[in-house]
Amino acid sequence: MASRKGSQQSRVGGDKYSVLLPTYNERENLPLIVWLLVKYFGESGYDYEIIVIDDGSPDGTLEVAEQLQKIYGEDKILLRPRAKKLGLGTAYIHGIKHARGNYVFIMDADLSHHVSGSPVYLDNTREGGYDLVSGTRYRGDGGVYGWDLRRKLISRGANYVTQVLLRPGASDLTGSFRLYKKEVLESLVERCVSKGYVFQMEMIVRARQLNYTIGEVPISFVDRVYGESKLGGNEIVSFLKGLLTLFATT
Repeated sequence: MASRKGSQQSRVGGDKYSVLLPTYNERENLPLIVWLLVKYFGESGYDYEIIVIDDGSPDGTLEVAEQLQKIYGEDKILLRPRAKKLGLGTAYIHGIKHARGNYVFIMDADLSHHVSGSPVYLDNTREGGYDLVSGTRYRGDGGVYGWDLRRKLISRGANYVTQVLLRPGASDLTGSFRLYKKEVLESLVERCVSKGYVFQMEMIVRARQLNYTIGEVPISFVDRVYGESKLGGNEIVSFLKGLLTLFATT
C-alpha cells in the first residue's frame, strides 16, 4: 500500500493542469461537467483549474458559471467570458492566455467526453513523454454513441478524406478531447489560422509538421443530452474549405 501512495505522490509532482471549457448555451450541462472534473481531479490529487470561456450565451450559461465559481472557489473556477460567439479556435487562444498550468486540457462542455478518462491522458503524457495526447473514436475500444447514421457517415467520411489528403499520423482529426503541454499548445496556436471546427484538425497537422509527438487514447463519444449540436451546414462547408486549404499549404 505504501508503494502505491508513493507512486501517486511522484505522479502528481509540481504539475498543474488547466482545463479549457468553451461554452455557448450550456447552462444545463455546465454544472455536471464541472462537478465531474472537480471530482476526478480531486480524487487523483492533481493540481488543476477550470477556465470557462463563455461566448455571450443567451441562455444564462455565464450566470450558472458564476454560481459554480462561488461553490468551488475562484482558484479552481476561472471565468473568462467574451461578448459574442467568435469561434472555437479563438476561444482556446483566449483561454490559453489565462492558463496557469503547464499542461492544458481542451474538451467540450456538453458531456460528450467521459471525464473519468482524464487520468489516462495524464498517465500517457507522463509515461510516453508525448507533447500532446488526443482522444480517438476510431481505434481500440473507442466509438460513438447516440448519433444517427447521417452524423456517423459525415464524421467517418471527413476523417477518411482527411487521412488520405493530409496523412497526419493520428486517427481522429476532428475530436476535441486533448491534453497538451502548454508550450506546445502555444506554439501550435501561433501557427493556426482556422477559427471553427477545422481548428482541431489543423492543430494535429501543425503538430506533425513541427515533429511533436502525438499519443492517442481510445474514447467513447456520447451525443449530448441537453441542448443542440453546434454542427450545421455552415460548419461542414467550412471544414471542407479548411481541409483543401491545409492540403494546398502543408
